[in-house]
Amino acid sequence: MQLTLRFFQKKPSAFHLTIYQTPEYGAASGHQPVYRTKIGGRTHLDVLEKAFSTFNVHDTVPSDYNARFMTTGDIVVIDDKKKGKCYYQLFPAGWKRSERLMTMS
Repeated sequence: MQLTLRFFQKKPSAFHLTIYQTPEYGAASGHQPVYRTKIGGRTHLDVLEKAFSTFNVHDTVPSDYNARFMTTGDIVVIDDKKKGKCYYQLFPAGWKRSERLMTMS
């Protein structure tokens, strides 16, 4: 049974993502792109979870990343070949998908 389930699982692929943050922590608007990278995963949620853990643990943050740790209000754009650009904002309860990047000024 396990072999059958793995056969039908989506294969991991690399997603392009861009992290947007405001210049001042806690601001509601004015998000600017601070970092672009590729992260592998099976789903967008998988990629978002990997991005959050990568950019919130000092030892795993890439050496060329010069922004603050990811926090509530930050936005991640996943560029998906099949779905196009998908926008996610971090809230206290987790990631919430948005149809567009509305908070940029």
